[in-house]
Amino acid sequence: MDIFSVFTLCGGLAFFLFGMNTMSKSLEKMAGGKLERILKKMTSNPIKSLLLGAGITIAIQSSSAMTVMLVGLVNSGVMELNQTIGVIMGSNIGTTLTAWILSLSGIESESVFIKMLKPENFSPLFALAGVILIMGSRKQRRRDIGRILVGFSILMYGMELMGDAVSPLADMPQFSSMLTAFENPLLGVLVGTVFTGIIQSSAASVGILQALALTGSITYGMAIPIIMGQNIGTCVTALISSIGVNRNAKRVSIIHISFNVIGTAVFLVIFYGGNLLFDFQFMKAVTSPVGIAFCHTVFNVCTTLMLLPFSRQLEQLARRVVPSDGKSEQYAFLDPRLLRTPGVAISESVSTANEMGALAHKNLLLAFQQIDSYDEAREQEILENEDKLDTYEDHLTSYLVQISQHGVSMDDIHTVSRLLHAIGDFERIGDHALNLQESAQEIRDKQIQFSASAQVELKIVMDAVRETMEVAFSSFQGDDVVSARNVEPLEETVDQLIEEIRNRHIRRLQSGTCTIQLGFVLSDLLTNFERVSDHCSNIALCVIEEHDADVDRHTYLHDIKSDPSFVENLRRNLKKYMLPPVQG
Repeated sequence: MDIFSVFTLCGGLAFFLFGMNTMSKSLEKMAGGKLERILKKMTSNPIKSLLLGAGITIAIQSSSAMTVMLVGLVNSGVMELNQTIGVIMGSNIGTTLTAWILSLSGIESESVFIKMLKPENFSPLFALAGVILIMGSRKQRRRDIGRILVGFSILMYGMELMGDAVSPLADMPQFSSMLTAFENPLLGVLVGTVFTGIIQSSAASVGILQALALTGSITYGMAIPIIMGQNIGTCVTALISSIGVNRNAKRVSIIHISFNVIGTAVFLVIFYGGNLLFDFQFMKAVTSPVGIAFCHTVFNVCTTLMLLPFSRQLEQLARRVVPSDGKSEQYAFLDPRLLRTPGVAISESVSTANEMGALAHKNLLLAFQQIDSYDEAREQEILENEDKLDTYEDHLTSYLVQISQHGVSMDDIHTVSRLLHAIGDFERIGDHALNLQESAQEIRDKQIQFSASAQVELKIVMDAVRETMEVAFSSFQGDDVVSARNVEPLEETVDQLIEEIRNRHIRRLQSGTCTIQLGFVLSDLLTNFERVSDHCSNIALCVIEEHDADVDRHTYLHDIKSDPSFVENLRRNLKKYMLPPVQG
């Protein structure tokens, strides 16, 4: 083995890691926000958590990404610590699939069909299909599938390069003598831990071990402790991700580390204790890529089955290692760690935007109450909520911009666009709530009294605005297009009511039954009502545009007014919110 073989080995490792990263990122991108929605539905059932952890890790092909995602979700307060334990255990099982795929490279047969099972034979076809999808398809989802195929092909090419690079080692007596040192299980565990910790990929370290196994120099006695150490080494990613998070999130990484360390320690004692008593003959037998995949799977499955009944004890251990400081837990606002899985970050952004919308809705209702009966405690709440809305807008806008810089699916791009438009409308609705609060304060301070007719008219238009808000916010939170299409008739109803109230006010001014001072306040109130309904219309349009990218905002608003269902809804709304006849 010369220096060029070392270069080839390094290049093969680079291709392997790049292919793994490309495939993993594309799989995460296709999964989108479904990952978080699945995790949010977790119950305390450890078996269900275990299966979900294994399934999601298989789907995204990265136990490290799975753990970082859990740290971020716990740090954000989305998940509880006890919900993560089964998922962590399941991810250790899910990550074994990669080793089985890589083990196919060791298949030997003269049959054409059997040969086609070898990745080095079918991966070029995957690469060709992937490139065709990337270059020839207009649909983002197909291009993502293409990247998965190309990533897999690059991964397998890297595996082949590593195998070719280390093949000369089989004839080197120095290599054989060096390998005998790994028969010491503690040294094997240490090597597996350090190497996996450096490259931060257990799949890559298992792949390299499988490549070395192709030389025919690796025995089961050498491979098994290294495999154990690889599981400990993969905890480095979780340890790094726990820097700067709250105590509960730190405990997630502690559970991950303790699970693998305890599992390795117990397995070492039981397995090597049994070897001393019964002298396992297979320990001296030469292993293969399939044998390594089998040992990897057996170790992870047995460790999980052994520790699954002690989930509560693992949680207690984590709480002792990271004790509470007596203060209430502070949760991160849109944790940046979730950006590693953009689909999950988008799903969390949707939840945060829904919270912002609910807060804007609440603040407007509080402002309506101020108009009816002023309360200083309510005033303070409105002011505090307005500050929160400004914070929501600043952080959420910045976070969504960061998400857009990562690879996201076309569906997620539409969701980001909807959120960016909607949060601006939420913030403006909060501003109008503040304006209404100031008008209510002016009414109280100046002891202004509207006429009985004006009070009835204001109540009717406020009821119409209230329903417009409720339908708009409901359609946004439920991502409901049908409900969103009902907002525009309500918005038009508010516009016509406000126009009629203004005309009536002018007539009252002319007749001397109303004053200029009252007119200024009334005008401010009506202007804010009208602007709120306009923003509700914008929110509904965001929902419609997300589901139909071909919708043009201005064309839609123009064409809908001739739609029979719009006309019917408008007629029904005007009847529902009919102003009383003008007296005299």
